[in-house]
Amino acid sequence: MSFKYSGYTGKYLRVDLTRGKISKVPTEEWRARLYLGGNGFGTKILWDEVPAGTDPFSPKNRLIFATGPLTGTIWPTACRLEVIGKSPLTGIYGDANSGGHFAPEIKYAGYDMIIFQGRGEKPVYLWLEDGRAELRDASHLWGKTTWETEKVVREDHNDDQIKVASIGPAGENKVRFAAIMTTGRAAARTGQGALMGSKNLKCIATRGTKDVGVASDEFYDYACKIHQQVLENEYTPNTSRYGTPGLVTLMNEIGRFPTKNFQRGDFEHANDISSEVLERDFLVRRVGCFACPISCGRAAEVREGPYKGTYTEGIEYETINALGARALNRDMASILKGDFLCDSYGLDTISTGGAIAFAIECFENGIITKEDTGGLELKWGDPEVVLQLIEKIARREGIGNVLAEGVRRAAQKFGKGADYYAIHVKGMETSAQDPRAQQSYILAHITSTRGADHLKGFPCIDESGYVDAAVKRYGEQYLPEIVDGTSTKYKPMVVKDGEELGVIADSAIVCKFGTQFPPCYYWPELARGINLATGMELDVAELKKIGERVYNLQRCFNETDPRREREQAGEGLLRGPAPRPDVGQVL
Repeated sequence: MSFKYSGYTGKYLRVDLTRGKISKVPTEEWRARLYLGGNGFGTKILWDEVPAGTDPFSPKNRLIFATGPLTGTIWPTACRLEVIGKSPLTGIYGDANSGGHFAPEIKYAGYDMIIFQGRGEKPVYLWLEDGRAELRDASHLWGKTTWETEKVVREDHNDDQIKVASIGPAGENKVRFAAIMTTGRAAARTGQGALMGSKNLKCIATRGTKDVGVASDEFYDYACKIHQQVLENEYTPNTSRYGTPGLVTLMNEIGRFPTKNFQRGDFEHANDISSEVLERDFLVRRVGCFACPISCGRAAEVREGPYKGTYTEGIEYETINALGARALNRDMASILKGDFLCDSYGLDTISTGGAIAFAIECFENGIITKEDTGGLELKWGDPEVVLQLIEKIARREGIGNVLAEGVRRAAQKFGKGADYYAIHVKGMETSAQDPRAQQSYILAHITSTRGADHLKGFPCIDESGYVDAAVKRYGEQYLPEIVDGTSTKYKPMVVKDGEELGVIADSAIVCKFGTQFPPCYYWPELARGINLATGMELDVAELKKIGERVYNLQRCFNETDPRREREQAGEGLLRGPAPRPDVGQVL
């Protein structure tokens, strides 16, 4: 019996690593109709198959790589990969999302989703090629960085077009915030790389040539129309020219640029780590993901100085903040070096930077000493401290072994009031938005199903002052409070809408650069695109219901775990009023 809906391959894989067995399973029509794909598929698998109380490193946990019905089509930014599993970092629901070209290649190889269970006796990798799937020995890859792994796999198969998703030494060492890397793009948050390492799975390598069919030829014209809509949006040119590093100056000017482990919201040396400096001194070229009209990525190279020869393809606003202002580091070349190290070892830069700033503040306050750090003096503003701690965390050496557990567990280990300096929500280190100065973001962080997160609720309407988008999406009657970051009024409506829209973006799967930042298209366009691709007849209300269903299922997954810690925000986020310009704002 053929699969009813277009946009899907109609089958997925179950890989039992304990038994070394691979099963091909027909994609269920009910699953597509009720959960759409990507994030929805993975959430339902976790709910059905991972018992309450399961240790994230248990073979019973699942690791799910999922695509969506738009993945691999010409819809703008239909390139994203969703990775889902119970988080080793937080102990609750976890997911990570990556761009690039890997997810479309899974579809072209013939699969909608891959579910890993069990644990291999020795390191293996999964090879996919046009409907074929096999587990291969990865002993020769174990210990290699993500860049090295990609190179060796491509050489082994004599094909430089193979797409690879791999872990580095951080994932092998089960650093709880280890990332999964796909050619400079990171599925970074919630420690899915550590989960992958716990299963002795080094990488997935895929090569496919199959087409992704759509239900209606009208889809192609409509997708091109949305491409043009994205290109013509007034905010796209700057997003394209500067990428997310363009936010450094803006966020600093409005006092929402976390500095010195969230002690401040502005960095006096922000101009030294701005997008202008990146473009002037380090930029090699702009880098775009599959089917993306924006191309926000930045390939950068250090051409002189002690970090000469460093090359990276994924420097982002979050990384610049995490490895820069968060530790008072004003040296852009060292930030690029740190980004390269994190990508190579497979580390989430946000959590890595959060752990480093936490350690420096603990050292400053006498909670830890040189005896704990192996003689290393942890100082604010020292690039070498940042780089040395990245190495120690990835290898779990000395103080790095404690920091590799994440700031919540590290604070419990240090004691002496270290909790006060651990900036997290639900155990995940906080991203680079100061929620004291933007009420919608603290609500988004607290209600996020995976912990501190700027991409779940993603309330950009007030963050960026999108007045026109606010009027179009919600109505003029909500002005001016809806775009006022210091006001709590109407923020629950915006965050709830963002959470449900985010689920659909992560299930379809498309980038939120378009649905939310900048706000180029919205529910009606997304619903029509999905319907034209799949042959479904979902109206906006039904699509919102899918978003609500999936988000609530994630919350249910979290609430049913008897071992879950109940606190929400770490004490450090409550430690006083915001600095300028929103002086006096508190959580």
